[in-house]
Amino acid sequence: MNPRPPSGPADAPGTGRADVFVLGVRHHGPGSARAVRDELERLRPDAILIEGPPEADPIVSLAPGMEPPVALLAHVPGQPSRAAFWPFAVFSPEWQAIVYGTSAGVPVRFCDLPAAHSLAGDGDEKVAGLRADPIGTLAAAAGYDDPERWWEDVVEHRGDTPFAVIAEAMAAVREGHQPDEREARREAYMRKTLRAAIKQGYGRIAVICGAWHVPALAEPLPPAGADNALLRGLPKVKAELTWVPWTYGRLASWSGYGAGISSPGWYHHLFDAPDRPVERWLAGAAGVLRDEGLPVSSAHVIESVRLAHGLAALRGRPLAGLGEVTEAARAVLCEGDDLAVELIQRRMVVGDRLGHVSDGTPMVPIQRDLREQQRRLRLKPEALDREIDLDLRKPLDLDRSHLLHRLRLLGVDWGTPGQARGKGTFRETWALRWRPEHDLALIEHAALGTTVEAAATQRAAGLAAAEPVALADLTSLVEQCLLAELPEALPEVLAALSAKAALDTEVTHLMAALPAMVRAHRYGDVRGTPAEGLAAIVRSMLDRICVGLPVAVTGLDDEAAAGLLKHVDGVHSAVALLDEPPLPTPAGPTSARGAQGEGSGTGAGGMPRPGGATSEEGAGEEPVSPRGQWLGTLRGISDRQDLHGLIEGRLTRILLDCGGLDDAGDRMSRAMSRGQPPARAAAWVEGFLAGGGLLLVHDPRLLGLVDGWLTGLSSDQFTDVLPLLRRTFGTFAAPERRAVGGRLRSAGREAGERAQAVDERRAAPAVATVLSILGTAGP
Repeated sequence: MNPRPPSGPADAPGTGRADVFVLGVRHHGPGSARAVRDELERLRPDAILIEGPPEADPIVSLAPGMEPPVALLAHVPGQPSRAAFWPFAVFSPEWQAIVYGTSAGVPVRFCDLPAAHSLAGDGDEKVAGLRADPIGTLAAAAGYDDPERWWEDVVEHRGDTPFAVIAEAMAAVREGHQPDEREARREAYMRKTLRAAIKQGYGRIAVICGAWHVPALAEPLPPAGADNALLRGLPKVKAELTWVPWTYGRLASWSGYGAGISSPGWYHHLFDAPDRPVERWLAGAAGVLRDEGLPVSSAHVIESVRLAHGLAALRGRPLAGLGEVTEAARAVLCEGDDLAVELIQRRMVVGDRLGHVSDGTPMVPIQRDLREQQRRLRLKPEALDREIDLDLRKPLDLDRSHLLHRLRLLGVDWGTPGQARGKGTFRETWALRWRPEHDLALIEHAALGTTVEAAATQRAAGLAAAEPVALADLTSLVEQCLLAELPEALPEVLAALSAKAALDTEVTHLMAALPAMVRAHRYGDVRGTPAEGLAAIVRSMLDRICVGLPVAVTGLDDEAAAGLLKHVDGVHSAVALLDEPPLPTPAGPTSARGAQGEGSGTGAGGMPRPGGATSEEGAGEEPVSPRGQWLGTLRGISDRQDLHGLIEGRLTRILLDCGGLDDAGDRMSRAMSRGQPPARAAAWVEGFLAGGGLLLVHDPRLLGLVDGWLTGLSSDQFTDVLPLLRRTFGTFAAPERRAVGGRLRSAGREAGERAQAVDERRAAPAVATVLSILGTAGP
C-alpha cells in the first residue's frame, strides 16, 4: 500500500481521471496553515474539500467578512443538548483553505459525516475524535516522550510541511489498525464526497483533512458500493448550522473534529510572526509586564532570548518552543515570580481574543435583537472579564441593567452581578464576559420570542406555571421580573405566588420567601417599575409569619435553632425596607422616637401597644405598621421560658437594638445565672452577640455580666463552652475584639483603684495611734 503523493493525479474508478491532492494537516497548526496556503497557491485547484459538516456549504461564502476565531455551530432545534462546534482560528489550515477558496472563486465544500447523522447518536458521537494516537506512535518511534513537541519540531517549525512524508508515515501507522465503526463511516463519507466532486467534472481537487485520514483518501478509492452500504441506515435528525464567535480560551475544548490546543495565543504568534518568533514573543512579554508596572529592560529581553535559544540547542530542538520561552521568561523577565509568569500565560499564551461574524450570518431573531441592543447600549461582547458600574438613575444604565437581567432569566450569564460600590439601591456592578455557549442558549430559547424581552417574558411565565415550584423560587422570580422590567409577566407570576402562598402553611417557607418579595417591592420603587399587588402579598405573608412563628420556635434542637435564626434575621432585615404608613401624632409631648415615624401607637421603646391602638387619647385605632407588627411578635415570643438559648439571645438583641427593651441587662443576668446550664448560657450569648461586639464596648454593665459569668465557670464548664465562645467572638472584626479587650483591661484597673481607696473617717483612729507611737502630735 503506497500512498499517492499529494501533488500527483488520482484515478477515480468509473468516472474518468482527475488530479486529487490530499493535504494531511494538524488541526490548528500554524505551520500546517502556512503550508496549506502556499500549496494551494501552487496547485491552483478548481475545487476544495475540507473536513467538516457538509450542511455548512451554503454559509461558507460568509467567511471573508468574519474575524476568527469563529466556529460552525450545529444544533438540533428544540434539543440544546444536541449540539457541536467546529472552531477555526486564523492559524487553522482549514480556515486558510476557506479564505483562499472564497477569495479565488474556487468552490469550497465540507466532506465529513453530516451533522444530521453525528448529532443523532449519543453524546460520544458528537465529537469526531481520533480513536488512536498516531502522533504519539510516531513521536515514540522518534524517541520523544511528548507527541506535541515532536510534531512541532518535525512539522510546525519547518519552513514547509512535507505532505508526502506525512502521508507515508500515516500509512505506516495505520497498517494493522482496524478503524472503528464511527471512524470508518466518516472516511466513507469523505470518499463519497470526493467521488461526487470528480463526477461533477472538477479536474484538480484539493482535500484538506486531518493527517490520520490521508491514507483512506489517497489510495485508489474502493468501490462506491462498499461505502454506500456502510452509510446506509444511519440515524438522522434535523440539524441547523450557523457561524458563531469563538474565543481562544475555548479553543482548547472539544470540537467537531476532536482537536484542541492549550496555547492558542502562542500558535497565533507563530503564524503571524514566522520571522524571528522567539525574539518578537519575548519582546511582547516584556511589554505586558511593563504595562503592569514591572521593571523590564531591553537587557532583560536580550538575555531571555539567549537563554531560550540555548535551552533549545541543549535539547536538540530546531527552534525554541513554548516551553523554552516560558522558562526564559520566568528566569529573566519575571525573576522567578510565578504571578508574573501567570500574567504572561493569561495575556499571551492563551489570549483573550473574541471573533466576530458577519452581518449576513444566519441568526435566529433573538440573536439579531441582542446584537442590535448591544450596539445601541454600547455593550461590546468581549472574551475577557470586564467590570461595569451602573447608575440606575441614568436611562442608558437602566436599559443596560434590564438587558443583563433579562439575559440571566434566559440562562445567558453574560453578566454576573457583584457588590455595588457605595451606598444606595440605585447602583449595580456587573462583571461581563461573553462565552460561545451563550449563542446556543439564545438559540434554545428562540421559540419563546423574537426579542430578548419577549423571550424573557415567556420564560418567566413558563417558570411560574411549572410544577412543582417552591414558594421561594416564585418570590425570586418576581424579583427577577422587576429587575428585568417585564411588566407583562408580572401578573401571571404574582397570581402563581399568591396561590402558592395561600396554600403553603410552613412558616419557614414564608420566611425564606419574604426577603426577595420585599426587595422586589423596593426595586419596583427605585426603578420606577409598577408592581401592583406586591404590597398586599407582602403584608399577607408577614401576617402569616407573625401568626406561625410562635409555634415554630418550640422544641428546637441546636441545628434547627440555627436555621430558624437565619430566617428571623432575613425577615427582620426585610421588614426594615418596608415603607410604614403615616400615623397620627397625639396631642401633648411625644418621644423622639415616636416623632421619627413610630407614632403614638407605640409604647416604650417604640413597641406597639396591645391591640394595635395608635393613640391612648382615643384618636381611633389604625393598623399597626409592618415593623411594629413584627417587633410586637418578637416581643411576645421573647418572654417565653421554652425558647432555645440561641433564639432567646438573638430576640433580646434585636429588641434592644430597636429600643424595645429596657431590661436587657436583667435578661442577660438571668440567662447566665448559675441555675442555667453553661451550654445554654453560651448559646444565649452567641445569639445576643450575633449582631456585633460593639455593644459590649459601649455598655459596661453587659460587658461585666459576660465577664463575670465567664470567670465564674469551673475549668470543666469553661472547656465545654469554649467552642461556642470561640465561634461567637471569632465573628467579630479585629478592631471590635481589640476594643473589648481594652475595655476589660481598663475595667480591671478601675477596680484595683477602687480597692486601694482609703476611707479617711474610718482610718482616723488608726492614724492617731500611729502618730502617738511615733511621738508626733495629731491633727
